[in-house]
Amino acid sequence: MIIESYAKYLIKNAREYGTSDIHVLPHQDIYGIYFRLNGRMERQYTISVDEGKRIISYFKYLANLDVGERRRPQSGSLLYEYTTDEFQDLRLSTITNYRGQETLVIRLLEIQREMSLTSSSFLPQELNTMQQLIEYKSGLILFSGPVNSGKTTTMYQLVKNRMKKSKMQVISIEDPVEIKEDNFLQIQVNEKAGNTYEESLKASLRHHPDIIIVGEIRDEETARMVLRGALTGHLIMASIHAKNAEGVIARMGELGISLEMLQQTVIAIVFQKLIPIYCELCEESCQVYCTHYPITNKRAALYDLLPSKEFQKMTMADIRKFKIERSRNFNQLLKKVLIYGFISEEIYAQYYIP
Repeated sequence: MIIESYAKYLIKNAREYGTSDIHVLPHQDIYGIYFRLNGRMERQYTISVDEGKRIISYFKYLANLDVGERRRPQSGSLLYEYTTDEFQDLRLSTITNYRGQETLVIRLLEIQREMSLTSSSFLPQELNTMQQLIEYKSGLILFSGPVNSGKTTTMYQLVKNRMKKSKMQVISIEDPVEIKEDNFLQIQVNEKAGNTYEESLKASLRHHPDIIIVGEIRDEETARMVLRGALTGHLIMASIHAKNAEGVIARMGELGISLEMLQQTVIAIVFQKLIPIYCELCEESCQVYCTHYPITNKRAALYDLLPSKEFQKMTMADIRKFKIERSRNFNQLLKKVLIYGFISEEIYAQYYIP
């Protein structure tokens, strides 16, 4: 096997299928190459152990990682020319199992495509509300959901839709920048160089942007800066990891932000997941090679939106005891799309939040 040619074939093939991640995983006497397609791991190729080691070493070399170091995890990035004058932004992560076998995950970062949120979501009510909220001049909208649930795509597309009406300055702060958007001022966090989320936010506020997009609230300093920016007259959209919409409140509490402060600042909390669509031809979730739905539309977003008017009524005691009753929470909406026939019973059981 010529490793360089095979690597180019692998990246080109992954792009054609709309793959988010390539996993090079060791088994006892082989390596399996898996594509993450529509949230599911699909094995595409099987290669020998020697070929697996060589492909991992090749990508490590390109990303300036330590090729000889296999004991500790490493991460890196590169702009990969997979064919003449065509490039793909890659993020690499390696880790070694207890047998000393190295694994590699390659994330393919997106080039932003014009898309319709309406055609890629299940229910219109929450989406319509979000499109109204993005018209606000100030406040904080928090987005939550699992990894690869489309949070960044949702934020970007909402802002792009608003920009069609008037020119605005939009600053995004991310680690890494996942979607290239020429109309935004995009800042990439580099903590080694002292360019943290907090420092980038401080600098961004001095530019007086109309909208700031924050890739992730990870610590107390970033949480405080996000709230300070919203209180000083900026519209800020930020993502944070939590189990559901109510869990965002508890998570912000862990970061030292009181419920009262959130109630002054937050105009909405959005929780979302990308859920496989039921296909009549497949008689289950639409499969990778089925042509009934395009490769990029085999999943749709389900949004759970907690607006400010409902948020104001909550107490921290209710949140801790999970005593919040809402008619359009995530599980209720998931039940609705099941009844409508948009998803299968199996998917409903998988995505239900206990």
